[in-house]
Amino acid sequence: MARETDLDKLRHSTAHVMAEAVLELFPDAQIAIGPSIENGFYYDFELPRALTQEDLDVITENMKAIMKEGKPFIRKEVSRDEAREFFADQKYKLELLDAIPEGEVVTMYNQGKFTDLCRGPHVESTKDLVPEGFKLLNIAGAYWRGSEKNQMLTRIYGTAWTSGKDLRAYLDHLADIEKRDHRKLGKELDLFSLHEEAGPGLVYWHPRGARIRLAIEDFWRNEHYKNGYEMVYTPHVGKSWLWETSGHLGFYKEGMYPPMEMDNVDYYAKPMNCPFHIMIYQNGKRSYRDLPFRWAELGTVYRYEKAGALHGLLRVRGFTQDDAHLFVTPDQMDEEIMEVLRFSLYMLHSFGFKDIHAYISTQPEKSVGEKEKWDAATEALKRAVEKEGLEYDIDEGGGAFYGPKIDLKIKDAIGREWQLSTVQFDFNLPERFDLTFVDKDGVEKRPYMIHRALLGSIERFFGVLVEHYAGAFPPWLSPDQIAIIPVAAVAYDYAKDLEKKFRAEGFRVVNDLSDDRMNAKIRKAQKMKIPYMLIIGEKEMANGQVSVRYRTGKQVNGVDVDAFIAEVKEKVENKEQI
Repeated sequence: MARETDLDKLRHSTAHVMAEAVLELFPDAQIAIGPSIENGFYYDFELPRALTQEDLDVITENMKAIMKEGKPFIRKEVSRDEAREFFADQKYKLELLDAIPEGEVVTMYNQGKFTDLCRGPHVESTKDLVPEGFKLLNIAGAYWRGSEKNQMLTRIYGTAWTSGKDLRAYLDHLADIEKRDHRKLGKELDLFSLHEEAGPGLVYWHPRGARIRLAIEDFWRNEHYKNGYEMVYTPHVGKSWLWETSGHLGFYKEGMYPPMEMDNVDYYAKPMNCPFHIMIYQNGKRSYRDLPFRWAELGTVYRYEKAGALHGLLRVRGFTQDDAHLFVTPDQMDEEIMEVLRFSLYMLHSFGFKDIHAYISTQPEKSVGEKEKWDAATEALKRAVEKEGLEYDIDEGGGAFYGPKIDLKIKDAIGREWQLSTVQFDFNLPERFDLTFVDKDGVEKRPYMIHRALLGSIERFFGVLVEHYAGAFPPWLSPDQIAIIPVAAVAYDYAKDLEKKFRAEGFRVVNDLSDDRMNAKIRKAQKMKIPYMLIIGEKEMANGQVSVRYRTGKQVNGVDVDAFIAEVKEKVENKEQI
């Protein structure tokens, strides 16, 4: 068990105080669990009615009063019978008590009027808590023990800090997160939608969102060809034997959609692309001269995520994997891993992510493949990371059962970490599918297989991009790069000529020929976060120029059209922000 920090203790103790305050409001409430979490705490309750904001206000005032009382947190070791007697009317505590392993000490913590079944640790006294440093944030539903089969409880989330200043800084951070929420911006910018009534966790891409997706995919494909990859396309469903052989039906069945029976055979929607790429590999006899194969696919897969886990684009049921599989000889392993990592970093840098940290996961207790292969693959991963000068951590025993891996995590514009790229060795599937190649000595040998995702999935990556840029994409990704805003009808023909010229240059353009006033047109373009707004009137027409208003608020008048085109092209080519 990880050691709790002072901040963890403060938050855990604040959760206990919150439980006491809730019981003052609802004396018959059933109490469940109340841990500290990253940046805060929560406590789960079974309550006689739904909570309101007014209830949270009352609970907050109760908590402040309890903190000022200065009651000590007193630890007491008790027998199981003593604990059962004390919590006789608290069913969730009795269930937790039954789950404590035999021989483990049972402890309770008391502060004032409240006692909890708890391992601790806690602060010394409620006076060590900070009345101006905590806030109750929101109310949510949570199934007991995370199972949909159990009772839905009321979860109250809060945050706690050592000072009011730290609390205010964190609340400002939360406001920034809310402003950047990809679900909110997706609606405001008309990028995508989700339709529960038509199927939860399935994404509908609107024209403006599809423009961005196309820019991402075009760049992705072009760079793959430059880096020696070939594209493949594979089916969306496969017979059950494919998933039995791959092991998915044994290890991953709960995450797969139910089978479809056709011709007395079960077919499954694919949760992964790898078995299909293996089918292509098996289409002929392979020689060491053929390898490496680098096969990439933007392959749409389907995974049956629990409804409660779905979250906008970040957790969906149907998504397009930025996927590739490399089939290599053992001698090619080092070089291929280094190239994959270099390529991953290049792609992430191109999208504006500079702060990148690597995590290397090593062999777990239960695994397949010889230890020598694991050690060699793990060392290859380390050498690649070190060559790129990346900081990295080792996750001992954290690899999948079939091979070690590198995960690359980026930090976004406000410091949040996201896991994107993965490079994963696989000693399992080549064995399961009996993959071979003929080596220089004429003997059939096993190839190594490397799974690789640069962006993760298009949907999740898109959500991360929206939040990173707060919807204000760099010009190369913006769905509309230029908005033409004629100030009066007299400039409409000039606006149409400019639109044709810009489209011929490959720019994405919106031409606002509505009857709205100029300021309203500017506000509309600004709201849609279009990088360049071109204001044109009689003066601009007469001189063959435009007045450029940038999304940032900067404005430059009397700009030569060709000079403007050159400026935008440079920004797009270099993938720069304005």
